[in-house]
Amino acid sequence: MNSLLEPGMLVRHPAQPEWGLGQVQSNIGGRVTVNFEHAGKVVIDGSRVDLVQVYDR
Repeated sequence: MNSLLEPGMLVRHPAQPEWGLGQVQSNIGGRVTVNFEHAGKVVIDGSRVDLVQVYDR
């Protein structure tokens, strides 16, 4: 699923709901950079965490 993520898409981290909504900044080589509302910029190893795409706020 993470391989389909593109910059601008909205996601949530399933194990960190307190981080809030995140916007994908980049997805390069399985490393997804996301800017979360309450955690800032986080680089996530896409092979370890399946981010959940959000279609509406």
